[in-house]
Amino acid sequence: MKYLLLSDIHGSLPRLRTVLDIYRKERCDMLLLLGDIMNYGPRNSLPEGLDARGVAEELNKMRDEIVAVRGNCDSEVDQMLLLFPILATYAVVVDEGRKILLTHGHVYNRQTLPPGHFDAVVYGHTHLWELTDMVSAEDGRHTVICNTGSITFPKGGKQPTFGIMDNGVISIRDLDNNILAEHKLT
Repeated sequence: MKYLLLSDIHGSLPRLRTVLDIYRKERCDMLLLLGDIMNYGPRNSLPEGLDARGVAEELNKMRDEIVAVRGNCDSEVDQMLLLFPILATYAVVVDEGRKILLTHGHVYNRQTLPPGHFDAVVYGHTHLWELTDMVSAEDGRHTVICNTGSITFPKGGKQPTFGIMDNGVISIRDLDNNILAEHKLT
């Protein structure tokens, strides 16, 4: 399966539509949402095209193609607008035998993980994209660490980003769908 990995939309309908166009052009099978979907948060400025209801409507059209987790800006009120669950702290997707941990990053991240081995840990929260390999000190197994960044409020002078995972390869991409980095899961 081909997955689009997306975090930190923060209610920007134009940015979401840009990424959903790429989702369709790339013929992705599932959208994996990593939290902070509709609320922009008190520390951020108002995003371009803030439209929480519009974001919900766009995503609800795809509800059968979405796996989502809760971000620190998501709430029970947000869940009332969405027709797919968003209130879990993490989810695990198994793709061709590979275990992929999906989380927002405010509870679990590269420093703090739930028990068990994951072939990849995919999150957002910091608004800084990252794609690297982590080796367990305990057993030497590899885990790909993927922070998709943010399509709405990128930080550190970086451009807006999201990810795609296809056939065991994760790529970080900009809003023009240019590949900025790639990493193969082992």
